[in-house]
Amino acid sequence: HNARRARCRERGTVLVIVLLLLAVLAILGSAAMTMATLELGMAANFQHQQRAFEAAEFGIQQALRAPDRSTAYTLAHPKQVPASGPAPLVPGSATDSYEYRLYHDSSAGHGAVPDAAAMGPGVAALHFIVESTGRSSRGAEDRHTQSFYVLVPEECAGGGAGCAPLASYRPILSGWSQRDAE
Repeated sequence: HNARRARCRERGTVLVIVLLLLAVLAILGSAAMTMATLELGMAANFQHQQRAFEAAEFGIQQALRAPDRSTAYTLAHPKQVPASGPAPLVPGSATDSYEYRLYHDSSAGHGAVPDAAAMGPGVAALHFIVESTGRSSRGAEDRHTQSFYVLVPEECAGGGAGCAPLASYRPILSGWSQRDAE
């Protein structure tokens, strides 16, 4: 009779140990699933942030290529894309958009070249600033500022008669910053 009781106790102990091991395995499996889900969400958020970064850079490129670059665009009255309505989409994307402001930085004067290169007489540097915002899904947003200048004949600094349009001069990038990355 005692041997029978001992076997029952052993079976009960084994059963309790097996149930505890199964509970621990279930908890570990649940934790692993939770971690995998969180990591997947973080990877997706990073991807959307990267897409917002690229959308902001696309906006800068569009501003640099703008055919209507002008010293008439000022900080108080910049060229804005879009002028109204929804922000344009990045080509090939259904969710990524950009917008930018482009203006002439008259505070820099006409002769200051950021890299201190000698310009020689009769050459003027016209400074511009582009502020671009890119957006993607999940509220991802990135803001970039790109400054640049164009070298023009001094008589064309004010848009004199017979001068080529400012968009025909190659922009020379002079500064870049990223702001408010979220």
